Amino acid sequence: MRIIDHHIVGHTGAAAGGGAARTGDVFDPNTGLVQASVNLGTQATLDAAVAAALKAQPGWAATNPQRRARVMFNFKALVEAHMDELAHLLSSEHGKVIADSKGDIQRGLEVIEFCCGIPHVLKGEYTQGAGPGIDVYSMRQPLGIGAGITPFNFPAMIPLWMSGVAIATGNAFLLKPSERDPSVPVRLAELFAEAGLPEGILQVVHGDKEMVDAILDHPAISAVSFVGSSNIAHYVYKRGVAAGKRVQAMGGAKNHGIVMPDADLDQVVADLSGAAFGSAGERCMALPVVVPVGEKTAIALREKLIPAIAALRVGVSTDNDAHYGPVVNAAHRSRIEQWIQTGVDEGAELVVDGRGFELQGHEKGFFIGPSLFDHVTPEMSAYKEEIFGPVLQIVRADDFEHALRLPSEHQYGNGVAIFTRNGHAAREFAARVNVGMIGINVPIPVPVAYHTFGGWKRSAFGDTNQHGMEGVKFWTKVKTVTQRWPDGGVGDGANAFVIPTMG
Repeated sequence: MRIIDHHIVGHTGAAAGGGAARTGDVFDPNTGLVQASVNLGTQATLDAAVAAALKAQPGWAATNPQRRARVMFNFKALVEAHMDELAHLLSSEHGKVIADSKGDIQRGLEVIEFCCGIPHVLKGEYTQGAGPGIDVYSMRQPLGIGAGITPFNFPAMIPLWMSGVAIATGNAFLLKPSERDPSVPVRLAELFAEAGLPEGILQVVHGDKEMVDAILDHPAISAVSFVGSSNIAHYVYKRGVAAGKRVQAMGGAKNHGIVMPDADLDQVVADLSGAAFGSAGERCMALPVVVPVGEKTAIALREKLIPAIAALRVGVSTDNDAHYGPVVNAAHRSRIEQWIQTGVDEGAELVVDGRGFELQGHEKGFFIGPSLFDHVTPEMSAYKEEIFGPVLQIVRADDFEHALRLPSEHQYGNGVAIFTRNGHAAREFAARVNVGMIGINVPIPVPVAYHTFGGWKRSAFGDTNQHGMEGVKFWTKVKTVTQRWPDGGVGDGANAFVIPTMG
C-alpha cells in the first residue's frame, strides 16, 4: 500500500524524530476503499521540522524580494505544467470532480500570482523632514516561522493561500494538511523545491489533534493560520493566542442567497445548482440557504428548482459529465444524512431526498444525492448549523427587511449573495448586511487574490484576513526607524534632538 510521508528536511522514514509512527487511512471516496496510509507525526517530528526551519529562514529572509518572486514565478509554471497530475491526485483522495479539482488548484495559483509581485507590496513608508533633519521610514520584515493548518475540502487552494504569502514575505512555513487527503500538499512542496525554494523553507508535517496542539504550543512558531470548523477554529485561536502567537482562524459558514422578486429566476437556479451542490457542498463558500422574498417568488423558485435538481448528475470524480462526486468519507456522509433527518424531525418539508443514493458499479463509494428542503425556519438546528453537504434549504422571507435580518442575525457571517436587478436594493443590502463577503448576482463571492478573504462572527477569529494585503500584514511585522545625521559639532546644542511631532 502507498505510504504518504512527511516532507521535512532529513526525513528518512516513518520513525524520523524518534518513536514508532502512527498512521491514518486515506480512502478513495469513489470506491470506499483504503488506497494509502499517511504517517501521523509526533512532537519529535515537529521539533525536527522546526529545527530545519530555524536554520534556513534567516538566509531566505535575507534573499532580496526579486529573487523570492522568481521562485514564485517558477513554481507557478511548474504547477501549471503538472495541472492534470495534481487534479487527478486531488480528486482521488477528496472525491470532487476533475473540473472542481482544477479550480481548487487554480484559485490557489492566483494567490501565487499575487506573490510574484511581492517586491512591490513589501515597500515601506517614508517621510522626509518629519522634524529638523529627521527622516522616518518603515519596513516590513518576516515573523520567522509560520504554520498553516488546513482542511480537507481544499487541499490545494488553502495551503497555497497560506504558504505563498508566508514564504514570499521571507518566512519559513510548516504546513499541517488534513490527514484525509494529504498527497497534493506534499506534491506542491516538492514542486516548490524544484522551483528553487531552499531546503527547510516549506515543510509538510502530517498529523491529527496531537500535531495541531504541538504546533500551537511550540515557542519557535510565531504565527498560525487555520481553516476548519468554527468550534475548532475558536479552540485554535484561544490556544494559539495564549501561547503568544499571532493567529487567524477561519471557521464555518451558512451562506444565504437572497432572491428578490425582480431576479432572473432561470439564472438564479443555474447559479444555485453549482453553488449549493458543486463539490458536494463541501466548501465554506457554498450557498446552502436560499431566501426567496415574497410568496410568489418562493413558489416560482421552488417550481424551477425541483427539475433542475433532478437533472444533476452524481458520478465518480473522473466522470466529465458529473456535476459532483462523492463526499470525502463514510463518516461525513453519515453526518449529512443525520442532518437531513434532523430537518425532517424539526418540521421542514423534505422536497427532494438524497439519502440512500448508490452509484451502479461503485456501491461502496461515499455518494449522496442532492436534497432540497422547503419551509425551513430560523429556529431549526438544521438551519443554524453547517451541514457541509449537497443540501439546499429554502427559508421564505416576507419582505426585504426580513431577508436582510436572516443572514445578519445568523451565528455565521462568511458570505451572502443577493440576486436582483434593482441597484438600490443591492447597494442597501451590501451596506447593511452583517456578513463579511457579499455577492451581488454572484453566488459564491470569493474575492480575487489581490483582495482579501475573511468572514465575520463565528466564521472567523482574529483581526486579519487571508491573502491580499491583509495576508501580507499577517505574515510580517512593521519596524519603524527615526533617523538623523547631524552635520555640526557634538555638544554645542546646535543639533539637539527634537521629537518630530514637537518640531
